[in-house]
Amino acid sequence: MPEATIADFVARFLPDGSRAEEPITGRVVLSQKRLVLASGDGRTTIPLSEVFDVVLGQVPPELSGYFDDTIAIAHTARGNRQTAILEAEGDTITRFRTVLFKALLGGASVRIKHPARVGGRVTDVPTREASLQLGSGRVTFEGLQQPLRIELSAVTHFEKTDRTINGRTRPALNVRHTEDGEAVTSEVVMSSPRRMNLLGRYLRMEYSDLLEEVRDIDISAAETELLVALYSGGESVDVASVVDKDPSTVTMLLNTLEEKSLVTSTNEGTSLTSLGRLAVSEQVEQVNA
Repeated sequence: MPEATIADFVARFLPDGSRAEEPITGRVVLSQKRLVLASGDGRTTIPLSEVFDVVLGQVPPELSGYFDDTIAIAHTARGNRQTAILEAEGDTITRFRTVLFKALLGGASVRIKHPARVGGRVTDVPTREASLQLGSGRVTFEGLQQPLRIELSAVTHFEKTDRTINGRTRPALNVRHTEDGEAVTSEVVMSSPRRMNLLGRYLRMEYSDLLEEVRDIDISAAETELLVALYSGGESVDVASVVDKDPSTVTMLLNTLEEKSLVTSTNEGTSLTSLGRLAVSEQVEQVNA
């Protein structure tokens, strides 16, 4: 049965970025198992099982004059480490990055302990088997009695560590995030150091993108006060009474925040979007700094 193609576009690339050559133009074809770089000069096939890192916007100094929006894919070939460098329009690279990480990590088996900590308290929650799925702005762990979804906008810290399970040391990632207004830590364990490295890279990239987007938004003091009120009280809070402003002013502020994609309104009430939650986290962090 032929492999389904999940990405197919034209780009400039160097199949092996360690060679001081000019990039060539060709097709980039991605399936669930392999990445193919094809041009008139030949074809390079990279099994996804050999990819151990993915980096945006970094090329060797001697090649910087050739590339703008890039993605570098580090992999092993015949026992040697190589890096393929691709260049395309920014939106194309961003979309490709997303589908590439989904192909690399989607469905991966993990062991997760959630919550491993609540605040500073260590819990006795058992470690459970789950399946990793990547989504827009979130990571989901399926196969549990109730799927666990971690919004990247709610994450405050990542930390790589090691965890001993059944006498074997395995790479682990501690993810500290907020859940229902409370700081919790989830511990994710994978048997593959390669995949753990890729997961850490993916989380850092996605989080950096969100952070950059939030920092580009102009948020007034009154809007910040309203965001904090929604964050603290949830959808049921009477924000007009909390922020001590008349209803018409609150409505105007909420409309402005919705235009900025920081809040969303439904029949159940007004709630923060992922960007809104991250904006509040940034504000709290600046106050505590």
